Amino acid sequence: MGDRFGRWATRTAAIAVGLLLGMTSATAQLADYQAPLTADGSPDLNGIWQSINTANWNIEPHAAGPSMVRELGAIAAVPAGLGVVDGGEIPYRPEARAQRDENFAKRLELDPEIKCYLPGVPRATYLPFPFQIIQSRQHIMLIHEYAGAVRTIYMENHTPAPAPTWMGWSNGSWDGATLVVDTSGFNGQTWFDRAGNFHSDALQVIERFTPRSADTMMYEVTIEDPNVFTRPWTMSMPLYRRVEPNAEILEFRCVEFVEDLIYGHLRKQPERSSQ
Repeated sequence: MGDRFGRWATRTAAIAVGLLLGMTSATAQLADYQAPLTADGSPDLNGIWQSINTANWNIEPHAAGPSMVRELGAIAAVPAGLGVVDGGEIPYRPEARAQRDENFAKRLELDPEIKCYLPGVPRATYLPFPFQIIQSRQHIMLIHEYAGAVRTIYMENHTPAPAPTWMGWSNGSWDGATLVVDTSGFNGQTWFDRAGNFHSDALQVIERFTPRSADTMMYEVTIEDPNVFTRPWTMSMPLYRRVEPNAEILEFRCVEFVEDLIYGHLRKQPERSSQ
């Protein structure tokens, strides 16, 4: 019995060491990864990318939950998620946390996604829709399937935001292999997720896109908004390349899906017959 247990323990230890060495080797390979370069010598991020997580439901850790609309049952239920906020919890000011809780309670009425408003930054990146990166030396375009949202990242001639907008104004630069994007000039009307996490028009977002393999890159975001949060905070997640041979950005023109929701009460009703 003792010899048999000893052999089992030895095999188990050997398997554990092998797994650990394999993980260490894989981590080293990711750390040593060198992204291909474009014609102008910049890391090549061109392609169609997508997140695989539940951040659009709630960027903080959360359990599975029921649908906002009871009649939809499990179809629109909330999937559980480990969260993408570093440290787990967003550092809200007390009054802002109360506003977040009210947003959540009234999310069926207030969430900008329900009305097909542009998603803002960083929410556009982790909506459950793909987006495409198209590079040139002067500009980088992010083309989102959701609502046809488009971002232009200005790599030269950086200027402040000319006016508040849904998607803000983005200036970019390279830090080695990492694309760093500084975005401000928001209108303060977007949310971070369906759980009511929000910001004001003082939001500043610093994004870092870092290739880690041929088909993955890390996406790290620093959020700063002194009107809503007690300090800057970060979130992070991997992004995955869509590798299907026919991958492309399709249309999700959701404006036409919400016309009746938003404007239905303005439609002229047919006159009733007096007879």
